[in-house]
Amino acid sequence: MRWSRVGQTPPQGGTIVRLGSIGLRAAAEPESIALVDDIRSLDWSELAAEVETTAAAFEDLVDSPERRIGVLGENRVETMIAHVAGILTGIGTVALSRQLTDTELIDQLTDARAAGVVSGPSSAAAATGAATALDIPVIVHGIEPTGSQQPWPASVSTRSAAGEHASDRAPHPPLVYTSGTTGRARGTEVRWLPRTFATAADYADALSAKQSFPEGPHLVVGPLQHNGPLTSLRHLVSGRPVIVGGKFDPEHVLELIQRHRVTSSVMVPTHFRRLLDLPPETRERYDMSSLVSVAHTGSACPPDVKRSMIEWWGPVLTESYGGSEIGTVCRINSTEWLEHPGSVGRAIPPFEAVVLDEDGTALPAGEVGVLGFRTPPEYDVEFHEDPEKTAKAHLAPGVATLGDVGYVDDDGFVYVTDRISDMVISGGVNLYPAEIERVLQQHPDVAEVAVIGVPHPDLGESLLALVVPSGDTETDETELISFMKESLAGYKVPRAFRQITELPRNAMGKVDKRSLRNRHTEEMTAR
Repeated sequence: MRWSRVGQTPPQGGTIVRLGSIGLRAAAEPESIALVDDIRSLDWSELAAEVETTAAAFEDLVDSPERRIGVLGENRVETMIAHVAGILTGIGTVALSRQLTDTELIDQLTDARAAGVVSGPSSAAAATGAATALDIPVIVHGIEPTGSQQPWPASVSTRSAAGEHASDRAPHPPLVYTSGTTGRARGTEVRWLPRTFATAADYADALSAKQSFPEGPHLVVGPLQHNGPLTSLRHLVSGRPVIVGGKFDPEHVLELIQRHRVTSSVMVPTHFRRLLDLPPETRERYDMSSLVSVAHTGSACPPDVKRSMIEWWGPVLTESYGGSEIGTVCRINSTEWLEHPGSVGRAIPPFEAVVLDEDGTALPAGEVGVLGFRTPPEYDVEFHEDPEKTAKAHLAPGVATLGDVGYVDDDGFVYVTDRISDMVISGGVNLYPAEIERVLQQHPDVAEVAVIGVPHPDLGESLLALVVPSGDTETDETELISFMKESLAGYKVPRAFRQITELPRNAMGKVDKRSLRNRHTEEMTAR
């Protein structure tokens, strides 16, 4: 098990990382704040030194371009540093969920050909179990190492020599695992830039030039295992400060924004709901005027929630629609959304939105079908060592899909109406739960709702509505049926209703329909 440099001083000139914008910022403003979490605060000089030392340790460990370093997604500065070191050296990193068991970690580390794994305190036990089974090193931060665990590399500055040893490796952007709620998760490299860069140094320079967020501190509020929160790496690589929040606490988020004069963040609708649930006097206590851009993604944001956030923070919200495997394909700002409520925006270059029917024929504006996006080869969807899943992500050569149903209006604004995987076939008729959910959501007695398909002896599947009441009493099923029939055809009205206290969601705020289907399918089968 090789890890000779961990905790040791790398020899002068031994690091081959070029720090790029981080190095420039360290030279110009060495003592300015660069990277902060709930435990540590690093200035640019300290960040540069720690990136160099981590890069040297990774160099010592990875002996081929096919090998990667697994990084558990704890919201700590070390997680950011590990990924930055990978980006700057061309050593691929893998963003892994901090909730995975050791068995699940073994599967993903094996698939990614990991040569080692980095973990923080909350995931150290599972990471150590997986690393031991695979006979690879596990390096821990935030705790004292025990047994086979190795310590986080000691920070030693070698910047005087590092600039002369820029990596000429091909770039290897972070690998993320996606689609875990619809089957076995598969890996895909983040698609922040096209596949057109010869070296890791060129790739890092292009990330710096892209400037995805405005100047000023960027706040991370989601787990550093998902593509949205990981976009903060682009901000840090470009020499701009990043504030990493720990477990989401709405008032603490407001405090961080005010204290650091945060200008940007990426959030999901669940974050908005929790922020809006704060008492008015608490919300008014904090100054949000520094915010310039808050991107939101992960799931559709309820219109009332979005309007309330715009009223509070101003027109700073921008919705991004896309996926880890393709990047952002549509975008809509606050002003556009107020004029086109419900839209996810227009397609952004180089993507072009298309809508196809079941035969693959393009549909005109306003017609509902499968949403696809024409993509140039350098942006094409590809899953790590999974040609079958890659093929399923395409509707035609050069046309990728995120698995959504929707339409494009006459002005080019895209509307998502459902998921292909959520579609229910009842008696041979295709039913789209999202359409039904939107109607039910408008009833005053309904706080939240999810509509799923469950087995039916005659129809194959039937609709089940899972309703979270808005008050303390149960909703009246007869009243809900009558309400729905005012705007929906009778065959679209669910045959059964269940009252539940809350909908299960994943870390990005999406309703976990897979678990709902599994649970209620078992109930129906047992009867």
